[in-house]
Amino acid sequence: MESIEQRIAYKFANSLLLAEALTHPSLAYESNRPHFDNQRLEYLGDAVLQLILTERLFTMFPGFGEGRLTKLRSRLVSRDALCRFANQIQLGDYLLLGKGEATSGGRDRASNLADAFEALIGAVYLDAGFDRTREVVLNICDHALQAIAGEPEEVNPKGQLQEILQAISPISPSYRIVAQDGPDHQKTFTACVDWEGRELGYGHGGSKKEAEIDAALNALAHRRWEASALVSAGGEQRANNPE
Repeated sequence: MESIEQRIAYKFANSLLLAEALTHPSLAYESNRPHFDNQRLEYLGDAVLQLILTERLFTMFPGFGEGRLTKLRSRLVSRDALCRFANQIQLGDYLLLGKGEATSGGRDRASNLADAFEALIGAVYLDAGFDRTREVVLNICDHALQAIAGEPEEVNPKGQLQEILQAISPISPSYRIVAQDGPDHQKTFTACVDWEGRELGYGHGGSKKEAEIDAALNALAHRRWEASALVSAGGEQRANNPE
């Protein structure tokens, strides 16, 4: 298995910083080392990440004002986005968790992955300074930045899905929260989008709104209403033309 250093193309001079970035508070608590966890590095990494991505967006879109740039940045630093970056480098495989957190699915928990990703960026910054950290961040975020360059306007998946479905039927899609996991301050929600008695997609997020947006994206990706329409049309045709 590749090391996390290979995955981010950076070798730490101070390996303790890497260990700290990967240490979840649950392990720090179990090992009776309450001051050795990734929360302080997360705080630092959040600020460094925001500055690097703000600078890049500022350069990419010279004609955009503050409001539009802020919306673009929010697409890159939301919990869901950070979780995707963490999964891209398989960060969950390297987290140092307490036994309880590990057995309850902590390696896949969005909040743990997002926090650890920010902590990792904070650790690189302390180890190597801003310029080298910028290289690491932009390498990891390259695909997301390319996507924004190709589609800079904010996408509204729920509105897009409703527009498509209402062209077929006057009934609007509805959303429901089907599960929630984690403590009150770090919950992960699962949403389902329904339409005409059919489940069109599921999504996850750190808030109910994020989960609903993810469910709409899932529905748009799979377009299950088209398969249902084909089945219905086929049944209708057989009824009208019995053999």
